[in-house]
Amino acid sequence: MSPLTYTDAVGAALERLRGVGFEHGPRFVNHAPMAAEALAYMGYADDVPRWVDRNLRTHTYHEVPDARWAIDPADPDDWRSALGDFSRVADWTALFERELALAPWPEVLARWWPRLLPGMSGVLTHGVIRTAHAVRAISRAGEENLAYRWELAQGLGYWAARYASHTHGIRPGDEYPGTGEGEEYPRTGGGGGDTRTGSGEQDPRKGDGEQDPRTADADSAAAALDGLVAEYAGIYASAPQRHPVPLIHSITGPAAVRLVVEHLPAAQRRPSYLVARDVSASMLDWFSTTPVTTLPVGLSGVPDLGEVFATAVAIGDEHAIKLAEVAVRHQALAPDPRLAAAAHAANQGLARFRR
Repeated sequence: MSPLTYTDAVGAALERLRGVGFEHGPRFVNHAPMAAEALAYMGYADDVPRWVDRNLRTHTYHEVPDARWAIDPADPDDWRSALGDFSRVADWTALFERELALAPWPEVLARWWPRLLPGMSGVLTHGVIRTAHAVRAISRAGEENLAYRWELAQGLGYWAARYASHTHGIRPGDEYPGTGEGEEYPRTGGGGGDTRTGSGEQDPRKGDGEQDPRTADADSAAAALDGLVAEYAGIYASAPQRHPVPLIHSITGPAAVRLVVEHLPAAQRRPSYLVARDVSASMLDWFSTTPVTTLPVGLSGVPDLGEVFATAVAIGDEHAIKLAEVAVRHQALAPDPRLAAAAHAANQGLARFRR
């Protein structure tokens, strides 16, 4: 039997997962489409069917709420009122299925990304993460494949239904300032008080209130996101945590934005970095057990990234797989030893929880 290709493995997984609920337990997220895509991307396409089998066998997903009534994308009052309302998730996915049937996916993404961006922190950024994996899949396979187009609608719809904004002064549905041509960027973070750690380093939870020189032009947003992912990988690898999962999203959230940013109009790229930066900082506040310090990252004993990813696959945990894929991807973009250290630390922590 011939090995599965990326397109075959992901397409078959998405067909099997069509109609499976978005969540299980007390609002735990369905990671299956994202992890299946990450496995196939990393060359483990033949493992995807078995992994999906196990996931469906070990998780009882909630039924998707019934559709209620169509959301009108031309009526801001209508779609704004449905943001963050999970009971409308089927209405949201139906809206995006219609949108994607009528226009090319990059056009739909560019129209809705700035509207959803301020709500990135909802369910620990899983809306944007699922959207990002779907963007990578559809950009590789082509939008004529209905399963990939459907999955992008699922990602965007879930993001809209679990929209939760922590951006001051932005109402649901407001576009993040600066995402239109010629608009001013907001001043984020800062605003008085000491934002330094005891070592004299900038506290990564605080903005400096000034325009980041790395993102002074739109095309440099990708490099800034690479730096952000590496920064939070270092924090994850060194910071004490109560549980190994939550803080992972301070890495995988901005990594998801990085996957998408090159598909966005230039004016939307820097604001995307700013939101990702602020969301990761918020998660560090929520989940770090100690004040931020510049602890050295333990690099001794960290296997090479190929072994790290293979270990994540053997563990089978979706968070381990997704973080290890991020580490491999970003090591190719902007090499940094903190990436492998974070994925290795997650493998160790998650392996203990799965014993």
